[in-house]
Amino acid sequence: QVQLVESGGGLVQAGGSLRLSCVASGSTFSRNTMAWYRQAPGKQRELVAAISSVSTGGSTDYQNSVKGRFTISREDIKNTVYLQMNTLKPEDTAVYYCYQQGQFRSYWGQGTQVTVSS
Repeated sequence: QVQLVESGGGLVQAGGSLRLSCVASGSTFSRNTMAWYRQAPGKQRELVAAISSVSTGGSTDYQNSVKGRFTISREDIKNTVYLQMNTLKPEDTAVYYCYQQGQFRSYWGQGTQVTVSS
């Protein structure tokens, strides 16, 4: 059974930084595309950033609103994916979810709250 556990969320002032971590267990982590999504109150869940497996190039993709501010990375030896968030804005406030695209199905973490005060 795959489990994704996020950490690193919290309350930060606008302009500050946070680093989210997601540890995966029970899967062949290195083979899978990993991503971060977020969901703000009253809004749909949206893709923030994704990173492919190292074997397929480790390419990254970002939502336009976070390009240049957020960086996704992975450390396969630790089964961990990170989201470094800099220059945070109040509109980044949301629950952030870790996502794994497995071979036959996808998996979600339980989410971690990020709140950016103005």
